[in-house]
Amino acid sequence: MVSPGGILTPAYDELFGDALEEVLENSRNTVPAGKVGTPEEVANAVSFLASDESSYLTGVELFVDGGLAQV
Repeated sequence: MVSPGGILTPAYDELFGDALEEVLENSRNTVPAGKVGTPEEVANAVSFLASDESSYLTGVELFVDGGLAQV
């Protein structure tokens, strides 16, 4: 299972409008990776799980959240 955190998509513009920069700054200050994730970063995690390189993984929950779940 892939559990993404905050991912910067076009919906962020619609959801946050004029407050977008404040939301992004808050993420830089609270997420250990210091940023909001990208769709490509989630896609990379999914690609890894779908590949033979993850063939020995079972029942894993992969957090793609810049470390936020660990705080």
